[in-house]
Amino acid sequence: MSKRSAAVCGSAALAVALPLVALAPAAAEPHRNAGDPASGTCRTQDDPQASGWSSYEEVAAELARLEATSDGRVEVDVIGQSAEGRDIHAARVGTGDRVLIVQSAVHGNERTGTEALLGLLNDLATGNDPDTLRALEGLTLVALPIANPDGLELNRRTSVLSWEDVVEQYPQLEGAPTAWYHRASNLGIDLPGFDLNRDFNPDLDYVPSPEDLPGVGTDAGFFLAPESRAVRDLYLDLRDEFGTVDAFVDLHHMGPCNALTGGPQDGRQISVALDYPPLGVDDGAAYLAEWPLLDQDASRRHALAVAQGIQEAYGEQSPLAAVGRYLHPDEREFAGQGRSAFALNGTATVLFEVRGQSHSFGQKMGGMLTQSVQTGLESLVDSMATGAVDTLDGDDFFDMPDYGWDTTAD
Repeated sequence: MSKRSAAVCGSAALAVALPLVALAPAAAEPHRNAGDPASGTCRTQDDPQASGWSSYEEVAAELARLEATSDGRVEVDVIGQSAEGRDIHAARVGTGDRVLIVQSAVHGNERTGTEALLGLLNDLATGNDPDTLRALEGLTLVALPIANPDGLELNRRTSVLSWEDVVEQYPQLEGAPTAWYHRASNLGIDLPGFDLNRDFNPDLDYVPSPEDLPGVGTDAGFFLAPESRAVRDLYLDLRDEFGTVDAFVDLHHMGPCNALTGGPQDGRQISVALDYPPLGVDDGAAYLAEWPLLDQDASRRHALAVAQGIQEAYGEQSPLAAVGRYLHPDEREFAGQGRSAFALNGTATVLFEVRGQSHSFGQKMGGMLTQSVQTGLESLVDSMATGAVDTLDGDDFFDMPDYGWDTTAD
């Protein structure tokens, strides 16, 4: 899949690979100051909006279509419900022994990953070329296009869940302080909810305890939201089935205006930033006594496979290939993120941070960034299916450029 010709990965591929064009109502014409993918400057829209991206209902319908038309390749399951009762879907494809989970939209307003996953699933469901067949035989992919459906429908970062409902679920928390990552409102919407990307714990059997609250940002989360528990349960089910989950990818967005420092595109706007788990000093050395399966080098190898595949597909000077390392100073520590919790259980994990929030740019920019994400995922799928990821040197990850490291918006 990562060996596609340049012609396929060019403009023709955009029309095929972007389900947002086919599934969602046509977006309004980009504003006069919408971001230019090839520009060295960074400009965003005056009045950003969520049009042009697939809704929850459209994603569910596309998953049902893929299952019905894939001749048995794609299997879609409901792994849980959101706090507002929306199904959380997981689409499974492939029969290989290696297992890859890819999660998108755990922050509901970060949506290129959702579209990229639909494009990837469509390719795997219908392709009969040697690369696709090799991927299907070598890997089992489980895709979560919308991990936070309530947040996606509101086009905001957080989920929807009151603290009173949490206490009703866990009566032992009556009178305990509110978890630090619970928000009374978000993006001007006066509804409480969680930053689900802080609600994970490496103890996958953890039960919320009042003495652990409210917690702090460097510590593990508490599995207080049904969405994070559903992802945790999926992970456990796959681990029981296969013995291990080889890799977990979390698809996100970051700030819109970050220029690369160093590398072949020095000074240009970054397209995708990649990262391995942020677990504090010395590569998470403080965690190893309790969590000896942590393998930071494996995570860096998987991230490197993504970066190399994108650059191979487009050429190192393409704006689609402006890939770099995400903010990762030595002291950066977020044990409550899913990628950290699963890494501590022995899974290689990779963070994608795409330039700009999904509503920050016009349709052209959104389409190009979605294509970069899909190509990165295809590259990882191919590298895992062939075993090529095992031959990489994780230290080469540090040779990638960064972007000045002046933002922490993951």
